[in-house]
Amino acid sequence: MSPTARRLLIFVMLLVAAGFARLGVWQLDRLHQRRAANAATMAGRLAPAVALTAATQHPESLGQRRVVARGRYDQGRDIVLRGNVLEGTPGVLIVTPLLLGDRGPAVLVERGFVPSPDAVTVDLEELQEPGEMVVRGVALPVPQAGGAPIEHAGRTTWRRLDLAALRERLPYDVLPVYIQQSPDSALPSFPRRLAPAPIDEGPHLNYAIQWFFFAAMVAGFAVLVVGRGAGSGAREAPL
Repeated sequence: MSPTARRLLIFVMLLVAAGFARLGVWQLDRLHQRRAANAATMAGRLAPAVALTAATQHPESLGQRRVVARGRYDQGRDIVLRGNVLEGTPGVLIVTPLLLGDRGPAVLVERGFVPSPDAVTVDLEELQEPGEMVVRGVALPVPQAGGAPIEHAGRTTWRRLDLAALRERLPYDVLPVYIQQSPDSALPSFPRRLAPAPIDEGPHLNYAIQWFFFAAMVAGFAVLVVGRGAGSGAREAPL
């Protein structure tokens, strides 16, 4: 290999190593963001529960707060979130509007998981909870878009909640947060209420270490192997 080609190879390898190192820094940035979000989530969950009513001001600020809401389910407008899996079992999530007043507004309540072989079909009649309900759980932001429903064989299912689409379909105002209802032995077995997602730091630190390791490997190879080869070639040239 000519000296020029060798120098070009070393430059390219060091450039690749710099790119790997930048990815490692990016993962560390994501780790710091995750830790900040975790701290806010933990503070919200440890704070006293907030009563969520039709008169609540700025409900969008209640994300990750424990809340208590009282009202009646609009069972005729259950929302089926298809394609879910719990402990290896396919199923759906049932979300039901809880009317906070006779004419709304409503807060969506994720009541829980129901097994379904095709992760689509479910008998909603068996899941009704009539009468006035007191719902306790964690308030979470409703996704703003991206979950428009699919209608097939007379069934309407959603991949995810979609605030804009739901506000178009429902005859009352829908709050921008929904309640993930907390498990309670006094509630029916199904839907199965789910505990909030655990608070952890995710894989970002491991990913950062991997990228820095790759960067060190490539840079070390460029300097120790390619560069040393260039030096050996230069010493051997007079012979």
